Amino acid sequence: MTLASSGFGHSDGPAASERPKPSHAPAGQHTVRRHNLALVLGAVAAAGRSTRAQVAGATGLTRATVSALADQLLAAGLLDELDPDRGAPGRPGSPLRVHPGGPGGLGVEVNVDYLAVCVVGLDGTVRAQCVEAFDVRTAAPGAALGQAARVADRARAEAGIPITGAGLALPGLVDLDGVLRRAPNLPQWSGFAAAETLAGMLGRSVIAGNEANLAALAEGRAEGLRDFVHVSGEIGVGGGVVRDGQLYGGVRGFAGELGHVVVDPDGPPCSCGGTGCLEQLAGLEAVLRAARVADVDELVERAADAHVAGALAAAGRALGIALAAAVNLLDVSDIVLGGVYARLAPWLVDVLRAELHRRVVSRDVTPARIHVSTLGPYAAVRGAAGSVVAATFLAPDAVTPRLSALAGAPAPRSADNFGNQP
Repeated sequence: MTLASSGFGHSDGPAASERPKPSHAPAGQHTVRRHNLALVLGAVAAAGRSTRAQVAGATGLTRATVSALADQLLAAGLLDELDPDRGAPGRPGSPLRVHPGGPGGLGVEVNVDYLAVCVVGLDGTVRAQCVEAFDVRTAAPGAALGQAARVADRARAEAGIPITGAGLALPGLVDLDGVLRRAPNLPQWSGFAAAETLAGMLGRSVIAGNEANLAALAEGRAEGLRDFVHVSGEIGVGGGVVRDGQLYGGVRGFAGELGHVVVDPDGPPCSCGGTGCLEQLAGLEAVLRAARVADVDELVERAADAHVAGALAAAGRALGIALAAAVNLLDVSDIVLGGVYARLAPWLVDVLRAELHRRVVSRDVTPARIHVSTLGPYAAVRGAAGSVVAATFLAPDAVTPRLSALAGAPAPRSADNFGNQP
């Protein structure tokens, strides 16, 4: 995944053409220590709770090394030490766990008609979250981010834990500098330095990424999936591709624009400049317009009406055509319906499945499985917050200056591995 940043590094580094050539110099002491800190923290997180001896066995590090690193992680507030288990044979060790009050991540999502904020703790617990209706299309970008920052301040206060940084989910193409390069549904945001602006408002480093990509990361963690396409329906239609647990961002981080896959070349014009895009046939506004209803609540209430049922079936067919093409191209085994599609799944899935069966070449070998998101409107903002937490696990001293001092190394200027790890 390519997450742009203001104060943080990129999750998968720069584009291939910009990457430095590999160095053959041996890793320095600080680099090794940084790696081993992440190894110990990750081992404790994977086990839930683990003694120093168990961490040594899981990582291959010596007990003395694990003990020294664990002490540093404890002092930095990333680990918590529990009382020894009573009744255990011999001299029981004191179990370690990820500190539930340790530094967490803040997620902020700006979408066409709402703002969302979420705080996720270091242990993965959601400490605060909220969605607020807001017409981003009629507001200046700075005003919309200002309101998002105010909501974020309330969420931070409610969460009651330190925050290492923020992730920002945006509905468009986000470059490596956190600039929203193209947003068909928010044209006034094109070229806007969203990450830098929000960082100044929050007083925290901010990473930025496409909302559908971040939602895909959150869905993968929630569903335990490693190879899938996530499709998110709101006013626009977003997509995210995950392979082997890692988000596929393409050369510049712009992959996954499923909403602008052409379903009907002779279809209605799209804001992207094309015609017949999936978004114009199965996006929320298109479905509401075809069903002649005002909102999603009315759409669900009147789903049995003939013209409403017809509009939902047409949306399901359009989704099936686009997703069948994605499955044929990428050879993924799972599809996750997110955003408004999760709520509309009872009326979409059968039609969608029929189109997949009709069009996917490998249908008789490995038919694609359809999953319905359980995260609701919080998927993208959960993914944004989770990416901040992921950075802590990948480079603990990069986001915890106190730990850098304890490790005897200067704090890195950025965390260079934001994004994909849970």
